[in-house]
Amino acid sequence: MNTVITIIINIKKMENRFITANDAFHYYNLMIRNVGIDFGDTKAMFNIGFYIERPMINVISDSEHVKRNWKEEYAEAEWQWYLSGDRNVKKLEEIYGKVPEIWRHMTDEKGNVNSNYGQQWIRGRQLDRVIEKLKGNSNTRQAAISIYDGKEIGDYENDTPCTYAVQFTVFKNKLDMCVVMRSNDLWYGFCNDQYCFSNLQALVAHETGREIGEYYHFAHNLHLYNDKI
Repeated sequence: MNTVITIIINIKKMENRFITANDAFHYYNLMIRNVGIDFGDTKAMFNIGFYIERPMINVISDSEHVKRNWKEEYAEAEWQWYLSGDRNVKKLEEIYGKVPEIWRHMTDEKGNVNSNYGQQWIRGRQLDRVIEKLKGNSNTRQAAISIYDGKEIGDYENDTPCTYAVQFTVFKNKLDMCVVMRSNDLWYGFCNDQYCFSNLQALVAHETGREIGEYYHFAHNLHLYNDKI
């Protein structure tokens, strides 16, 4: 790792802020490749958190050195699938025209998955309650959606949700959001997750009459699979 890269990494590490998700993606792609540790079939960094100042600029683009070939059309289809609250991959096929192989590996015998986050926030009226709490008390600390649930671990044989929780806070009259993940694949997971979560932030902001604030993203394990190194 040359001196210029080292300086950039050190500066960014202190700032812990990015304008867009694309900036964060390319920075951590470089970081993991250079300073990540071997962890199973990945290179990983632990307890990584950062701010995205403009979350609605949520398109991931290629750089001179990284060809991700991210497709907004697919990310939008995944978002619409979440909004449907239908956790069966047949619904995603209706929306997108096909089911990506990564989802097929995660289905149960009926074609259902646990990682359709929309069915998680609809269950128990979690999203509705978040909106109600924010409307009722702008200082609430209870506007949170729980996703991963250790009490349901028996249901996670095929598909374990990567996200622990999403929490919303009104700060300086804007709606901030914090996403906390147990595990986050930078290449596929982060790129599509940030698109869906930023749209969720926009939805809650609209329903509560707030401007969109910052998005804080935290992953206990942020990684690249070895075939992407």
